[in-house]
Amino acid sequence: MRILMIEDNKELCEAMAFHLKKEGYTVDICHDGDDGLHWAQQQAHDLILLDRMLPRLDGLQVLRCLRRQGIMTPVLMVTALDGVGDRVDGLDAGADDYLIKPFATEELLARIRAMGRRPRSWESGGALRYGDAEFDPLKKQLHGPAGSCSLSRRESDLFEFFFKNPAQTLPRMVLLSHVWGPDAGVEEGNLDNYIHFLRRRLKTVGSALRIKTVRGVGYQLEE
Repeated sequence: MRILMIEDNKELCEAMAFHLKKEGYTVDICHDGDDGLHWAQQQAHDLILLDRMLPRLDGLQVLRCLRRQGIMTPVLMVTALDGVGDRVDGLDAGADDYLIKPFATEELLARIRAMGRRPRSWESGGALRYGDAEFDPLKKQLHGPAGSCSLSRRESDLFEFFFKNPAQTLPRMVLLSHVWGPDAGVEEGNLDNYIHFLRRRLKTVGSALRIKTVRGVGYQLEE
């Protein structure tokens, strides 16, 4: 699970990132609104922790811009502004939840888990099914008419993204950012290699699903 933290308090970032990584989350951090907006626009993350008061662009500006662009990544707004009007503004701008500073780490983690239990959530809540195949993100296993096979972490991350976005063309840079991170600097050839591995996995389990190459754009999982 990849979380984007947009927070200008670097000490708080380090503390939050420590606890999130301890829980098994992958965390990317940026410290101002411009950078945060750019990273969020890559749609590489499953959840955004967004501070309200940021340099350059504030949290509400970032959030409104994302929602106008149709980017619906869940957002937990984290801020010291605790007035009713402040909370209403954040929620009306498109935040999914609102957490007041200072907060207990246990509450932050609980709110993240609660967001994961919502319908169409970004957090793995069980097996994902499409066509004649089933993917279990927790066990990292792919099941099909001819059996099942275990997957590596990268294979599992890619399959999870494909199964959550079936029949959609996923741009190469979105796939790279989602699986390796926006600043990983991974060569595109690595993605091609893993797509080859995924196609072999589908054949291994006897699935009729295929990963179609959309020339000049990316890939699509289709029946």
